[in-house]
Amino acid sequence: MGRFGAIAFTPAVKAMQARMGSRAAYARMEGGSPSRDAIGDDEREFLEARDSFYMATVGEGGWPYIQHRGGPKGIVQVLGPHTLGFADFRGNRQYISVGNLATNDRVALIFVDYPSKTRLKVLACARIVTAADDAETLGKLVPRDYRASIERGFVLEVEGLDWNCPQHIVPRYTEDEIAEATAPLRARLAALEAESASLRAGRAERP
Repeated sequence: MGRFGAIAFTPAVKAMQARMGSRAAYARMEGGSPSRDAIGDDEREFLEARDSFYMATVGEGGWPYIQHRGGPKGIVQVLGPHTLGFADFRGNRQYISVGNLATNDRVALIFVDYPSKTRLKVLACARIVTAADDAETLGKLVPRDYRASIERGFVLEVEGLDWNCPQHIVPRYTEDEIAEATAPLRARLAALEAESASLRAGRAERP
């Protein structure tokens, strides 16, 4: 469970776990020093294949705010063993997440691969980078061949990671995933249609 459990399992959470009967199991998973969770090869491959995710910030009034972030596959970049980043594209210009980070840099993120029913939760501290103050880092976050106006970048220092239960994740597929999966069927259908057309043409040519 590592650092994620150390952060998420507050005294109130542990009390509820004890009340509901799950505390002993989680206590066994919390052994050892709760050091920061590193991004390994599995996490890197998973994160850099995502085309969307959800990020929560907390405003000055204490209310959480959850925002969907999307873009091309590879929108999230792994910058180091504890560091993620992504470009912030111009949107509806409400700037709620950006404003919230001005007073509280803590964020929570959920990344989901719907076809494989896989989910990764991340707790991190975020900072904003712009072309004016850190053009080098921002340049690493710009997706290739994606036309969008980039206003800034988010750099996330990861504190905790947790691969979460796949229960209740309904498989969903993008247009590209559907096209890739059905490509052999469409190729076979095209070949059969061509063969059928050739046979019809041959019969028509007979005296």
